[in-house]
Amino acid sequence: MNALAKLLVAAAFLGGAFLTSLDPLLVDWYMFLPVVAAGVLGVWLVKHFENAEARSSDKLAGNRRDLEESLNNILANLEALDGRKDKVPTYDMRFEIDRLLRDDLSRFADARDSMKHLFGLKAYADIMSSFAAGERYINRVWSASTDGYVDEVLVYVEKSLNQFRHAKEEYDKAARA
Repeated sequence: MNALAKLLVAAAFLGGAFLTSLDPLLVDWYMFLPVVAAGVLGVWLVKHFENAEARSSDKLAGNRRDLEESLNNILANLEALDGRKDKVPTYDMRFEIDRLLRDDLSRFADARDSMKHLFGLKAYADIMSSFAAGERYINRVWSASTDGYVDEVLVYVEKSLNQFRHAKEEYDKAARA
C-alpha cells in the first residue's frame, strides 16, 4: 500500500507538471486542482503508512534492542578510547573513531524515531539532545585528527564521552518510566 501511495504522489506531481506546461500563461484549474488533491492524499497516505509501521510492536522491540545495544557499545568504546587517547597518534584517531563508533552511531540514528513511540516526545528530545552533542564532538575529534590538532582531539574525546553518558542516563530514565 505504501508503494501505491508513493506512486500516487509521483503521478500527481507529473500530472501537475504536464498540466502547467500545456499553456505558459493559463492553467486549467478544473483539471489541476484534482491532481493537487490527489498528490495531497498520496502524501497523507505515505505518512499514515509510515507511522503505522513505526508503531508496530515488532519494529519497536527490534529498534529498542538496537538503541540499547548501540548506546552501550558507543559508551564502552568511548571509555576505552578515552583511557588510551594520549597513546593513539593524532592522525590515527579518525581511523579509530571509524572502526569503533561509526556502525553503532548509524544503528542508533536509524532506530531513533522509535523512541518517540516508546518513551514520548520529551524523553526523545532529552536523549537526542545529548546524543547529538556527543556525535558533534566525535565529528570534531575526527576533523581535528585530520588536521593534526592534538589538544583538540584530547579534549573533545572526553567531552563526547560525557555527552554520551548523559544520553545513556536519560535513556535509562525513560526506559524505567
